[in-house]
Amino acid sequence: MPDLYDTVAMSSDYVSLNLAAHRQRRSLGRLRHLLARSVALAWVADRRLFVLNAALQLIAGLVAAAQVLITKAVLDAIIATQSERASVTAATLPVLALAAVMAFTTVSAAVQQQLGRLFGELVSKRTWEDILDVTGRVSLRAYETPGFYDQVQRVQTNAVTRPLMLTQGLIALAGGLFGSVGLSAAIIALHPLLLPLLLLSGIPMLLATRRASRLEFQFTMAQVPVQRMRTYLAMAQTGRDEAKEVRAFGLVQALRRRYSDVYDRYVSALRVHVGRRSRLALASSLASSALLALTLLAMIWLVSDGRIGLAQAGAAIVAVRLLAAQLNLLFASAQQIFESGLFLDDLDAFFRLGEQAETVEGGAPAPAGFERLDVDDVTFAYPGTSEAALRGVSLTLRRGQVIALVGENGSGKSTLAKVLAALYDVDSGAVRWDGTDVRTYERAGLRRAVSVIFQDFVRWKLSATENIAFGDPTLPSSQPAVQNAAERAGAHGLLSRLPAGYETVLSTMFAGGTDLSLGQWQRVALARAFYRDAPFVILDEPTASLDPRAEADLFRSLREMLAGRTVLYISHRMSTVRDADLIYVMHEGRIVEHGSHDELMASGGTYSELFRLQADAYVRPAGD
Repeated sequence: MPDLYDTVAMSSDYVSLNLAAHRQRRSLGRLRHLLARSVALAWVADRRLFVLNAALQLIAGLVAAAQVLITKAVLDAIIATQSERASVTAATLPVLALAAVMAFTTVSAAVQQQLGRLFGELVSKRTWEDILDVTGRVSLRAYETPGFYDQVQRVQTNAVTRPLMLTQGLIALAGGLFGSVGLSAAIIALHPLLLPLLLLSGIPMLLATRRASRLEFQFTMAQVPVQRMRTYLAMAQTGRDEAKEVRAFGLVQALRRRYSDVYDRYVSALRVHVGRRSRLALASSLASSALLALTLLAMIWLVSDGRIGLAQAGAAIVAVRLLAAQLNLLFASAQQIFESGLFLDDLDAFFRLGEQAETVEGGAPAPAGFERLDVDDVTFAYPGTSEAALRGVSLTLRRGQVIALVGENGSGKSTLAKVLAALYDVDSGAVRWDGTDVRTYERAGLRRAVSVIFQDFVRWKLSATENIAFGDPTLPSSQPAVQNAAERAGAHGLLSRLPAGYETVLSTMFAGGTDLSLGQWQRVALARAFYRDAPFVILDEPTASLDPRAEADLFRSLREMLAGRTVLYISHRMSTVRDADLIYVMHEGRIVEHGSHDELMASGGTYSELFRLQADAYVRPAGD
């Protein structure tokens, strides 16, 4: 879930995209391109539902044309009965036909609304699946780039609404087009001169619709800062993180007043906007009515001149309203598709990142493990930074060893862990498994051979079983295996005492859930690492929230728990890792010394200095 700042950033991106969409070039060629892209998106989502919607729109267009002609037949029958040239019975068939057409129109509109809703969700689902495929394939390095993260947020935000708008616009455009063509044909069948006359009366409504659209857009854009502030103030008064400070400082009334003031500003602006829209609607209606009156006078002249009959004139009056509605639908739908066009362009550019990632992340099948891992003069800098996080780092790990990586905070330990876990490619130097540069291997295969728990591990708001079983999602969830991993991490006791045991959701966000302390969460995260049967295990500050004695006990048990595996244990507590086979010390992105605990203490270097500084802060293991 995005936090407040992410929400504000996404709102800004949404506004920017809307502004660009409103100003973009609108042309027939651009519309053809967008229609083709829209049809492709809809076709992939559910081709049968798309065809059904298109068929209903085509039938609705034909029915609209038939309604005009049937109306003429009804009027002819009525006129005939008045002149005693026909009986009332003769009007029964056209009246029943008109009733059937009107019933079909009503039912069809209701069905199309529901199908459109379902279709929009299917398109949105497919779009979200494609987006998540890309976010799962791209390199972790991409997330360090502001441009990529902005694009992810923008695409995610618009994926909620744009596919639905796009499909609705596409379906409505088809309906408006079929309806306009059908009605035009029906009007021409009545009399060729009626079509331009009827189109003339629809011009004010068309112009008013465009003006109303611009007014609505301008109002919405002008109110975005106000709406964002209102959203922020509402979140500040309802958020869990803010609740304690709101109460501690007595901010309830102050925030409440600020919220009301901001909301009042919005309502005041809305009053002005509603007045403008109402005056525009009144003016356009009067103008349209005046032109319609002129059209009716022209039809009266045509009737008096014997060029058309009364029934034709009556049917034309019905046609004018139907055609105006279809034309408004046609133009509004085209506008909607244009406004969704930039989203499609943005989405296509985002999908290309996934295609590029497949090339970058590909390679030869990765081995299941290694006898020796060499880091050879590796340098790495995060995107957008000029200072390297790793500088000429070299070290060696052998199968079955427990290697400790120590150093002060910010020395580069976690960055090196990400490189060794195949999450980052190095800028220079190489990481080699048994002499082969890992960049030649397929990255996903490399990652399957590594089990890693970072110091900022994810606390999944799911059951305890799922939190642990996520250590290896390729395996079917096995309760005995989950419990075994929890026992090895010292988490079985606390998890078995939860309200629903291992099936308890580890979050108070959901009913029946519970939260854990940070130290308890670290044991769950360790269980997740132990659940994965990987030959290389990286534990990045896995016990920072445990007391020093518990951390020391855990470290000493690693050999037994992870027998035969290579373990890289990262910590800033020197006293904990003294039993490691080899200790590497990092400082400012470099390996400054390495050796056993006794060797490093005897050297009098960085390790021994940090060890002595920490000696009084931590409890030494028993028997030390």
